[in-house]
Amino acid sequence: MAFLQLATSADDGGAVGTMSPAAPIGFAPLEWQIIHLARRDGLASLRSPDRWSRLSQWLFGERANPRLANTALESLRRLAVDAWHHGYAVRPSRLKAFLKAGFNEGQLETLLAVISADRRK
Repeated sequence: MAFLQLATSADDGGAVGTMSPAAPIGFAPLEWQIIHLARRDGLASLRSPDRWSRLSQWLFGERANPRLANTALESLRRLAVDAWHHGYAVRPSRLKAFLKAGFNEGQLETLLAVISADRRK
């Protein structure tokens, strides 16, 4: 995404041009993959395992753990799971964790818009 630079300075010779924004708006391919895979994760994947889930894992076998080791990618997955199930009505704590992980508001808007559009299909 680019925008028109209307203010000129002596450094650029007074030319009007385009500049790219300082922070990226999109996501890396790995991040897009996590967003799309989060569609299959249930809301239960956001909770920490309790006694019942540990007992059921012991009785019925181990299920795959969808949690990610990278904290930034895990906050992205958690927000994406919440957005796949609730649309724009995601929990504020998930938004704070997403922004704290190093993502920006432009990426948040992109994520919510893409998921909202895909939910309608």
